[in-house]
Amino acid sequence: MSKKRFLQMVLLGIKQFKDPYYQGVAAQLAFYFLLSIFPTLIVLSQLLGLFSISLEVIGELINEYVDEDVVEILLGFIDYSPTGAMNVSFIIVALWSASKVQFSLIRIANYTITDGQSTGGGYFRDRLKAIKTILFTLFTITFALIILVYGEPILRLALSTIDRSLDVVYEIDNLLLLLRWPLALGLYFIMVSYNYYALPSQKVKFKEILPGSIFASTGMLLVTVLYSTYTTYVANFDIIYGSLATVVALMFWFFFLSWALVLGVLFNKVYLDTRDI
Repeated sequence: MSKKRFLQMVLLGIKQFKDPYYQGVAAQLAFYFLLSIFPTLIVLSQLLGLFSISLEVIGELINEYVDEDVVEILLGFIDYSPTGAMNVSFIIVALWSASKVQFSLIRIANYTITDGQSTGGGYFRDRLKAIKTILFTLFTITFALIILVYGEPILRLALSTIDRSLDVVYEIDNLLLLLRWPLALGLYFIMVSYNYYALPSQKVKFKEILPGSIFASTGMLLVTVLYSTYTTYVANFDIIYGSLATVVALMFWFFFLSWALVLGVLFNKVYLDTRDI
């Protein structure tokens, strides 16, 4: 990328960002993230149940990346998620509720791509598209959790078969520690890429959404790392928000993640608009 193009992208991005439409979208997405947690866990519990995996695995995974206050409230959602088989109609309602973030992203992506001319292809059409996208997201998370749960014993067996002199437990622990952040980045990238590709009403080539996907997924990972560090060593939400501290901590995390998603959409727009430079 040339210096001239980069400068032009920055200028176009600032101009686009001045649009009043974008001033509240991150807060809107953060709110929908919060509303989507419980129905998402309901559906996810059913998918994981097919592989005899408990939702407690999610708590252990979250604990690796997020501040203790955020973990506490998310584990509360997990503890109260229903178990057992559910009827199809209930699952559909849960998916409808869980797809609020995707539905909002449809409007943001369409508004950006069309320069404010359109926000979607109709309420019910976009709702169905949002449900399809949240399903893909849930299957991606399920696949990642399957690897997390069953990957360790498979690695242990493979390494012990290759070389019995290895300290298998030590090697696996080091390998999993080394792969933790790359795997998290990969998971973010897959989910973000599919959302950016599938949600706009105007068809876009997959390669055209890759720059924004890389930008957003990297941004989401950095947000998670920096925010976790900040809340652990600097912030003290209890002083100001009291019993609401955990909810506020969660909302702040969602807010910054939402900005990463929105900026990724804007990045794709300015990247395409400057491709001839």
